[in-house]
Amino acid sequence: MNTPPHLSLRTPSASTPSAGTPSRSRPSRRRMLGLLAAGAAGAVFTGCADDAAPEVTPAAEQIPGGTVPPATGPAPSPPLPVVDGNQALQRLLDGNARFVAERDEDLDEGIARRVAVSKAQHPFATVLGCVDSRVPIELVFDQGLGDLVVVRSAGEALDHSVTGSVEFGVAELHTPLLVVLGHQRCGALDATIKALDSRRRTAEAGELGYIVDTLAPAVRQVAGKAGDRLTNAVHANVDLVLARLRQSPVIGPLEKSGKVKLVGAYYELDTGKVTVR
Repeated sequence: MNTPPHLSLRTPSASTPSAGTPSRSRPSRRRMLGLLAAGAAGAVFTGCADDAAPEVTPAAEQIPGGTVPPATGPAPSPPLPVVDGNQALQRLLDGNARFVAERDEDLDEGIARRVAVSKAQHPFATVLGCVDSRVPIELVFDQGLGDLVVVRSAGEALDHSVTGSVEFGVAELHTPLLVVLGHQRCGALDATIKALDSRRRTAEAGELGYIVDTLAPAVRQVAGKAGDRLTNAVHANVDLVLARLRQSPVIGPLEKSGKVKLVGAYYELDTGKVTVR
């Protein structure tokens, strides 16, 4: 199979603030999680050191009757609406560029946004990715609440439930973009390679054997090809998954009518960069 040329996402390198230039006031979500964890640990040790004076939560932070007080500070400006698949793809790639450069945007993930999406949702893309814990889709693309329909299975393996979930994203939630995201050093495909090499199934019990059977065509397709076998299998699998999704009586006609754009992509664990295929 001839693989279309890769369109590498070029991301600006993070610049170091010069002397006298104020640095970004809001840490990234990843750094914020670290700061919160450190603060929580400090509070625990403080409480242990002084059992006679238990900590009292300030009234402003209490949640009477389950009501959360409104957040302070200006809310982030909402992004411009996405009208087609090309704009949706660019928005994803812009978000990934921020993720790579550790310049996470001030996304509206506060109380107001949570309440808004509880009433209705208007995601702009559906992403089918792997269950790998190192590939958190929303973080990889720096997107917030209500932005993405995320469907995950080991190695993007398709079955009735996975395909139906993807169809739901593009047909019922009307996302103009569908991305199949493979990734570097995929454990599911690596396990499939080992299972085929040893001429055995990965598991005698459960459904792991189904994963091997589903991913096996991609592994067989790249047999004898130059380059890293696992990487080649990941790319081949993305192409095969896209081909199967195009056979869907729901997704196929939507793509032909221009209502949804289908693309394959590859995520590098080492760099955090997404490359569109």
